[in-house]
Amino acid sequence: MTQSKSYIWQKPSWPAFKWQDAALIKLLGDCRFQQGALLSQMKELGFDVRQKTRAEILIQEAMKTSEIEGERLDPTAVRSSVARRLGLSTVGLQTTIDQRAEGVVDILLDATQNFNQPLTAERLQGWHAALFPTGYSGINKIRVADWRDDRHGPMRVVSGPIGRAKVHYEAPHSERLSGEMEQFLRWWSSSRNGMDGILRAGLGHLWFVAVHPFEDGNGRIARTLAEMALSQDENITTRYYSLSSQIMTKRDAYYDILESTNRGEGDITGWLQWFLECMHGALFRSHELLTNITLKHRFWFVHAETQLNARQSKVLNRVLDAGPGGFEGGLTNRKYAGMTHTSRATAQRELADLVQKGILYKKPGGGRSSSYDLDWEALASPHE
Repeated sequence: MTQSKSYIWQKPSWPAFKWQDAALIKLLGDCRFQQGALLSQMKELGFDVRQKTRAEILIQEAMKTSEIEGERLDPTAVRSSVARRLGLSTVGLQTTIDQRAEGVVDILLDATQNFNQPLTAERLQGWHAALFPTGYSGINKIRVADWRDDRHGPMRVVSGPIGRAKVHYEAPHSERLSGEMEQFLRWWSSSRNGMDGILRAGLGHLWFVAVHPFEDGNGRIARTLAEMALSQDENITTRYYSLSSQIMTKRDAYYDILESTNRGEGDITGWLQWFLECMHGALFRSHELLTNITLKHRFWFVHAETQLNARQSKVLNRVLDAGPGGFEGGLTNRKYAGMTHTSRATAQRELADLVQKGILYKKPGGGRSSSYDLDWEALASPHE
C-alpha cells in the first residue's frame, strides 16, 4: 500500500524550509530586547546570585523538559544532581543517585557548557544513552545510543486507545536516517554564522523532531539542541531562562503546532512565531525568577546566624522558592506539618518560634486556621 504524502519530509522541497520574515521581525525584536536586558541584569549581580540563578534554571529545565513528555523526575534528585555538578552545597540534599535525573542534567550541561564542540552522531547517541541508562523506556526495551530500526513497523506518534488510536505523525523510514542525519548535522555546523541564532534554535528543534531519529527521547533531545543553539547565539555557557518551563505552560499548543507544521508544505512561519512567543515568555518569566532568587539570597544573608532547625529551614526555603503569594491561603499549621512530616503540635511550636524571631508574621483573620507569611515588602526594600 502506497503511503500518501501527508508529511513535511515527503514534500519535494524537503528540507528547504521557508518562512515569512515580515511576520517574525517584531517578535524577534521583542525577544532580542528582553534577552539583552536579562543578560545585562545578570552581569550586574554578584557571583553567588548568578550561580543560584544558574542552578534554579537548570533544575527547572531538567524537570520541565521531562514533564512535557509525561515523565516526572524527583525534584530532590534533580536538585542534588545540579548542586554536585555546579559545586554548590549538598547539605541536606538527597545522596542516593537517580540515574534518570543524572542523565537529563548531564545532557543539558554538555549542550550548554560545551556548545563550541562539534555536534556529531556519536554525541547525539551519547545523549540518548544518558536519557535511557537502563535500556528501557518505562517497561519497554528500546534501541539505545543508535538510530531507530523500523523492522517492526513505522515510527508513529499516536494517541488514544488501541484500536481507535489517532496517528499524529509518521517519521521517515529508518533506512533514510543515516542520510537525513548527515544532512541535519551539516546544516547545524554551517548555519551557526549564517542565520539568526534564535530562529536557528527553533528550526533545529523542528527539523530534529521531524526526522525523529530515536525510538524515544526525540523531544527532549530536540529541546536540548535548542538550548545549545541559544548558548551558541549568546556565546555563554550559562542559561538564565528555561524554554521548557514556558513550553510546559502551553503543552497542548506545542504538540498542536508541531503536528500542523509537520503536516504542512514546508512553510514554517507559524512554528517560528510560536517558538518566538515562547522564547519571549521564558525571558519574561526569568525576570520573575531572578527577583525571587535575589529575595531568597537576601533573606539568608540577613538570617545567616539565626538558629533554625532543619524543618524550619526546609519550610522557609519552600516559601522563598514559591515567592510572594506562592502559597495559596498562606503557610498554615497543616501545610507545615505535611511538608515536614511532623505532628500538628510540633508544627505549631515551630511556627510560633519563627514568629517570635521576626521571620514570619501571622496574617490577620483566619480563626482556627491561622496562616503565616514572610514580610515580602520589607525583604524587597531592605534598609540601607
